[in-house]
Amino acid sequence: MKIVIVGAGEVGSHLAKLLSREEQDIILVDKDADKLAAIDANYNLMTLRGSPTSFTALRDAGVENCDLFIAVTPYETSNVTACAMAKKFGAKKTVARIDNYEFMVEQNRDFFTSLGVDYLIYPEYLAAQEIMTALERTWVRHWFELHNGEIILVGVKLRDNARLIGMQLKDLSYTQQTFHVSAIKRNHETIIPRGDDRIRVNDILYFTVTKDHVDDLLEICGKTQYEIKKVLIMGGSRIAERLAALAEDKYKIKIIDNNLEVCKSLPERCPDSEIVYGDARDIDVLREEGIEDIDAFVALSESSEANILACLTAKEFGVNKTIAEVENIQFISEAEGLNIGTIINKKLLASSKIFQILLDADINSSKCLALADAEVAEMVVKPHSKITKGAVKDLNLSRDMTIAGLVRDGKGMLVRGNTVIQAGDHVVVFCLAGAIHKVEKLFN
Repeated sequence: MKIVIVGAGEVGSHLAKLLSREEQDIILVDKDADKLAAIDANYNLMTLRGSPTSFTALRDAGVENCDLFIAVTPYETSNVTACAMAKKFGAKKTVARIDNYEFMVEQNRDFFTSLGVDYLIYPEYLAAQEIMTALERTWVRHWFELHNGEIILVGVKLRDNARLIGMQLKDLSYTQQTFHVSAIKRNHETIIPRGDDRIRVNDILYFTVTKDHVDDLLEICGKTQYEIKKVLIMGGSRIAERLAALAEDKYKIKIIDNNLEVCKSLPERCPDSEIVYGDARDIDVLREEGIEDIDAFVALSESSEANILACLTAKEFGVNKTIAEVENIQFISEAEGLNIGTIINKKLLASSKIFQILLDADINSSKCLALADAEVAEMVVKPHSKITKGAVKDLNLSRDMTIAGLVRDGKGMLVRGNTVIQAGDHVVVFCLAGAIHKVEKLFN
């Protein structure tokens, strides 16, 4: 598949790196030669210096023959314009990054389609939705639903009170038939486990489970669900604004920011939230704002380091649920090893949406979750595909993937060794980074 990406900023560069591992034909376009040089030297892709709205640059990039055109510069106007131009040139699908929620409203969707923009990606809104999920399910690190929750992927960090500690997976399969351990995150590495792998303290386990048995995980993982009422947000960012819009009718929200101009503008955009001018990294400020009575602390400043440290401080004050925006990919593994709860990363969320577009032309029948070093995909099984040729245990699947569950005729079920996958099934696959192209070959 030929993919043209314009914009070598954080999102564009991360996407280019991810997709280059998937054996895709990638061309990355940007005006900044230094950004392109840093990527060109280390990844399997082509780079082109030029403006995203230059006719010459788009022609040189070959957009007339591209399967997917992705515009992710920091400027939404340029992104929409570039997509419109690429579509006119002949690009099959176009994706534009935006930062205006009004563009996402369904009644405005036809306008962008008429311009030639097939999909809109708003990373800050995706982040706000992810935070809402974390606030609603306080005991999990990741929560990924398929088919209205018929199959759910749950990421849970295990402490020493979990009944699973010390057990081998092969022993677990004899006693528990209501979930499947799809992957384990351990010491900065994600592994696809085998029967002789033993579960350890501080492992993050990724369970695949049907909706009727989610509560089973609470007990065996030593977790409890608690209600969130009061939320304190550090940083009046666009994510904070979108979160306030989503959550103000559910929670009592207070936003603290150390920029006076931001604090003056927030009341208009977040009318039901309390706005405080101050530095949430200051312990005295946190005490004054009642940190001891807060149920959830969300750190959304521009600094990943500050967000991590602020969450650690909130934990010391006894806050049950903390959520940190960590935009430095290299910090994510370190942050997951600390006691700070849920990690939010806009680049990974945007990548998930774009992987979803890659996997299937119908965005409603395919989903993908991009983690720091792995992907979870829902694949629709095509007739006569390789995955249907026998029982799962006889398919000789690569060790960097596992088939965890499926939805058949609207009903979710786990996948065992004797399961025979059928055409039309919606199958959940967990694979390590770079293996998604192997998965696609099995299903097509």
